Amino acid sequence: MQFNQYNDVKAFYRDAYGMLMRHEAQNLILLGNLVIGNAGTDKSGWRDPANWLMATVTDESGIRLTALMTPPYRVTLYATDNLIDDDAIACLIRGIAETRFKVNGVMTEKTLAERFATTFAGTAGKKIIIGKNMRIYELMRVASGIPSAEIRPARESDMAFLPYWMDGFSCDCSIMPSLRQDAEEMRRQINMGSIHILEDGGTPVCMAKKQREIQKVCGVGGVYTPPWFRRKGYATACVAALSRLILSRGFEKCVLYTDLANPTSNSIYQKIGYTPICDSVEIEFE
Repeated sequence: MQFNQYNDVKAFYRDAYGMLMRHEAQNLILLGNLVIGNAGTDKSGWRDPANWLMATVTDESGIRLTALMTPPYRVTLYATDNLIDDDAIACLIRGIAETRFKVNGVMTEKTLAERFATTFAGTAGKKIIIGKNMRIYELMRVASGIPSAEIRPARESDMAFLPYWMDGFSCDCSIMPSLRQDAEEMRRQINMGSIHILEDGGTPVCMAKKQREIQKVCGVGGVYTPPWFRRKGYATACVAALSRLILSRGFEKCVLYTDLANPTSNSIYQKIGYTPICDSVEIEFE
């Protein structure tokens, strides 16, 4: 086994992209970040590849394991064709130890994440803390019987409330909120046309976002309904409308992540027509 670290994102893209596309929906986050880095048009915050850990583990058959970390976030991994090799994991961990990078956690397909975390923690003398258990869903057609709804792209005037919605979303997801940072990020996403709003009688009641467009697949996330508008079907209507919009623009699949601790959201998405493809887990090292 050989550990290969990349300093050139375009070289990493050239070697890893096709491999990751074998499971495009599963690798949406990893692929999305790689595409952002390769494009090089936005280097704000974590998006600058100069700060990334990019690595593969290879043998005579080719790439066995791919790793990407965009600090301060966790490392994401993909075992080629989901064939997990403990020797490849051990080689990756040895290689990372020789770099300047400090791995604070892993988020990836559940079995691979657990195998990596166990080996890494044992090698580095770290304690494992299990975070969110998630499920990755994909959709190719919105289920029949889901009524159509009108959504609109967010606009600058929505900044009157969007940062506070994002603050609420962060709290719901146990993420430390930051209104100032969220406001800046919201404006970036508004300009990209990512955020979509559902209204009822002219009143904004729910939002959802397009995330990471990769060839045939587009992600859906950031679904939020303020507490006083919940249990009225707004999230179902908003996600279904955004999913229809994405599919109408030529994408073959919509992909989203759910927290398995939230049975309501999992039920909503399955009602719309999303089907599970695999589980993922967040693991921290302390």
